[in-house]
Amino acid sequence: MKYHYNLYIFVSVLFVVGGIFGALLVNALTLEQQQELSGEVKQYIQLMDGGVSSNEVDVFWERFFFHFKWLMLIWLLGITVVGIPVILILNFLKGTLIGFSVGVLLQQYAWKGVLFSLVAVAPQNIIAIPALVITSAAAISFGTYIVKNRLLQQKGELLPELGSFTSTTIIMLLIFAGASLFEAYISPPLISWAAPFISLHNGIL
Repeated sequence: MKYHYNLYIFVSVLFVVGGIFGALLVNALTLEQQQELSGEVKQYIQLMDGGVSSNEVDVFWERFFFHFKWLMLIWLLGITVVGIPVILILNFLKGTLIGFSVGVLLQQYAWKGVLFSLVAVAPQNIIAIPALVITSAAAISFGTYIVKNRLLQQKGELLPELGSFTSTTIIMLLIFAGASLFEAYISPPLISWAAPFISLHNGIL
């Protein structure tokens, strides 16, 4: 448990570093890129402010399969052992993407960007990020177990460890399903509620 705890801390720190990098990356964009991003965000906010929304069922399955593919990739990388560095890169990349999204909102809308981030980015990721960290730590733990106990020392049983890793992944998949439900049914009303504040900020209304 202590070893897993250290892995959780390590992966979480790597994710946070990626988030900080993503937020800082916004400042590296050219003026043209910033204007293009700003236009896309404004268009999305106008649509949400106008009550335009996607079918909840379609959104759920789209987000669920997105999380499913991400989770299965980590599982496959874990059982291949050599994919452990890629798992670390994926966590850094995930943090970078989220940090970049929040950074764009903050740059364009200041404190109102914080409000929009809290309703558009934060809620589902509060569910999804811990699941991602736990799955990544389990994959790294399984990979290091194979290297230490099967390749180097030729001892220990593989199937119990594989079963534990796989069951952890399945449980995290259920948690990702919860995050997908949140994105499909709860996030859109929250975003629609916050959109008018952003619209007023930009003189859209």
